[in-house]
Parts: sequence; C-alpha cells; structure tokens
Amino acid sequence: MHVNTLILGAGAAGLMAAAHAGPDTLLIDHAKTPGEKIRISGGGRCNFTNMHCDAGAFLGENPHFHKSALARYTQWDFLDLVGRHGIAWHEKTLGQLFCDGKATQIVAMLRHEMDKAGATLWLQTALKGLTHGDGRFRAALDREGRRETVTATNLIVATGGKSIPKMGATGLAYDIARQFGHAVTDTRPALVPLTFDKTRFSPISGVSLPVRAFNDRTGFDEALLFTHRGLSGPAILQLSSYWREGEEIALDLAPGQDLESHLKAQRGAQGRRALTTELAALLPARLVGLLAGEMDLTGNLADLPDRRITALSETLHGWTLKPTGSEGYRTAEVTLGGVATNDISSKSMMSDSVPGLYFIGEALDVTGWLGGYNFQWAWSSAVAAGRHIDARVT
Repeated sequence: MHVNTLILGAGAAGLMAAAHAGPDTLLIDHAKTPGEKIRISGGGRCNFTNMHCDAGAFLGENPHFHKSALARYTQWDFLDLVGRHGIAWHEKTLGQLFCDGKATQIVAMLRHEMDKAGATLWLQTALKGLTHGDGRFRAALDREGRRETVTATNLIVATGGKSIPKMGATGLAYDIARQFGHAVTDTRPALVPLTFDKTRFSPISGVSLPVRAFNDRTGFDEALLFTHRGLSGPAILQLSSYWREGEEIALDLAPGQDLESHLKAQRGAQGRRALTTELAALLPARLVGLLAGEMDLTGNLADLPDRRITALSETLHGWTLKPTGSEGYRTAEVTLGGVATNDISSKSMMSDSVPGLYFIGEALDVTGWLGGYNFQWAWSSAVAAGRHIDARVT
C-alpha cells in the first residue's frame, strides 16, 4: 500500500495535520480512540488555545523557531474553526479558552475536518519498523494483530513526548529523529508538580492561595496548591518549566500587598492582637500554623520592633524552598525539550536533511506555558506541515 503522506500519532497535532496534508493521507495510532490528551485536558473541557498566544510564552533552545508557524496560523484562526463548528466556548483567567461542553467536541471537529479532506484513520496500529530509500518511507505496521506494510512519500511524526505514559506516551519521535540523523535536546517533565519530603506539607494538603512563584529566571502570579507530595497549582506548574534539580524556588505569599506597612499600621491600631491572628486574616489559617513551626511568629503586634516586622515581611514575600524533585512524566502535562530545531524548517516543519520527513507538536523542542499554549503549537505546527505537503502535491 502506498500513500502520499503517513502521519504517526492521532493526537492534537496529528489530527490537525491530517486535515491539511491534502489527498491520500493515512493517520495511524496505537490507541483505540484518537485525541486522548484532548479528551482529558482542561478537566474534560479542553483548554484549546489562549487569547494571548505570543511567542514569548514558549521555551526552546532556539527562541525564534516557533514564531513563523504561530504567526501564520494563529489562535484566532483556530477560534474561527471552532466557531464554524458551532462549539460554544468561554474565557477563563489569563486568556485561557475552554469548551462550554465536552472536550470531545474538539476531537469530533478535527475528525470531521480530517474526513472532509479525505484522510484515512487506522487505530490500534503500531509502528514496528521504519526505513527510507528511493524517496520513500517504508513502515512496517502491526494493525489489530495483522502485519501491514505502507510506503509513503511524506512522513509526519506527531507522536508527542514522554508525558503521561499511562496514555501510551513514549520517546518514539526521538528514536525516529536519531535514526535519520537529527539531534534530540535533553528532555524533562514540564508543567509538573514539585515534590518535597513527604511530611513537609502533608498537614496543610488542600490549602490553596494566590502567590507569586519565582526563581532567578522568571516568576508567575497564579494559584498555589499544597499537596501531600509537595506543591502544585498553576503557579508551580508554570515555574517547573524553569526549575532544575537542586535549585531553590521562592514564594511571595502576599503578592501585590505591602506586608511591612500593613503590620506596622496594625501594630498601632490593634497592638494587643496576636501576630498569628493578624497573619491568619491575610493568609490561610492552616498555612499560618505551619509557618509558626518554621519561623518566629510569637507575640502580639505591639511587641514587634520595626526590624522584626521588616525581616518577617521579607520572608513572607520571598519564602525560599528547595524541592526534592518533581512528580515526573506520570503527571507532567508536557515534555520540555525534544527534537532539536536547528535542522528543521521553521516554515514547513520539514527536515533539512531528509526531504519529506516532518516533525510537529510536542515532539519538537518547543514547549509552551500552561493555559492552551501547547495546543496552539500543535495546531500551528501541524498546519505548517500539512500545507507544505499539500502545496508540493498540487
């Protein structure tokens, strides 16, 4: 069997590519259903893009690689597609866009677009071997227990990264890249909770509050959640992409507030009030209880000299903590790093050295912030590859 384009991976990027790669396209996946990550994302409502999807919200060794694809297929283009399919949506915080209904609406939309383009989908199909010669890729496939051989003029690798292995995620894209002479950058879990000694935050598991989580590289003003294992919530997931083992992070527990001025003012107005009582009016009481075991929060406000208020305020605006690690790929939303982009065209996603070989989506060394950015990269990179192939055909 010969096809013009074989796409590996029926996730967000693969489905989108199948809708744009032109005639005679075959999309395969080892799973029983396509778009599983779409289905579980956003609490089942799919945070499908972000209103503020600018290039600065993406990480990679080449900070410019992603700009072209994102500029040529924007969040507004995808939002137009969603609108044409009558999918109701709403905006949450920080420009995050979600379906009003179920995330499966996005999967159905992509399936419809793929079918309209004439692409074929094979599920429960695993890649067992891959070679290239005479301008063709030759794939040995195990399809529902039967061996199939497919040749293709073009091959799009859309198998993602290593995150959430229980859904079948592997490093297949990296293996294929290396097979054809492409480098792969160091990979690590990203958008992932950070872990501490198991007893550190167990007493306040479930407590959440708005913070600024920061380190020497960057900072994020979002919600923090204490867990049995450590720290989670959007602020921590975001910062995890900029954190490395052995490094400290810091938390501003009262972002936007001037604790020093507040405590000094309350010292004059409510001097007999206990310091812990005053702090519990500003922070969750259970958190104040934990802090009282780690720092001196004894005494009434009237007893506090200026220097102690200054020192305490500095600590609460920059509470330094050293994670022991992260929860790893098991819960990571994405993989940081991937197929190096120095030998990939930023306009077409095609290999510079192997004509007809494309890498898209999370497989590449492009990682977005939390909040719909990684889905937008999937859509944009897929359209870039698909349109390039379609133009070559026509």
